[in-house]
Amino acid sequence: MIKNDVKLGKHVQIFHPDLVNLYECSIGDNTKVGAFVEIKDHAVIGKNCKIQAFVFIPEGITIEDGVFIGPHVCFTNDKYPKAINPDGSLKDACDWHVRKTVVKQGASIGAGAVILPGVIIGKHATVGAGSVVTKNVPDGATVMGNPAKTRT
Repeated sequence: MIKNDVKLGKHVQIFHPDLVNLYECSIGDNTKVGAFVEIKDHAVIGKNCKIQAFVFIPEGITIEDGVFIGPHVCFTNDKYPKAINPDGSLKDACDWHVRKTVVKQGASIGAGAVILPGVIIGKHATVGAGSVVTKNVPDGATVMGNPAKTRT
């Protein structure tokens, strides 16, 4: 489902439009989006990106130009998620605050990585497959593992 409020740039390729969920997000020119991708409200995707199948991008995520997102990558935007308040009542939108995450130009995120909220992944950085990113990643760095650590 692609909602009417989605802003698509020129020549965006969504390979299986009936197999994605896109809500009030913006996607830049020439970006490619695979099947079973969900991009939530106010997420921003730059130009010339490649987003592989089964990626989840919630509200609060900004992906700059030329970024590669491997299959099954999961971004998060709530550092301490809970379903209920201490009194047992269900939490709603006013009970949490979106933590913003930025993936800088030219970065690559390997398959199955989990990106915790509030981090910055630097320009041309690489996140190894299956990594859990808990802290900022410097420009040009390669990180891997759980938690992801810089490798030389």
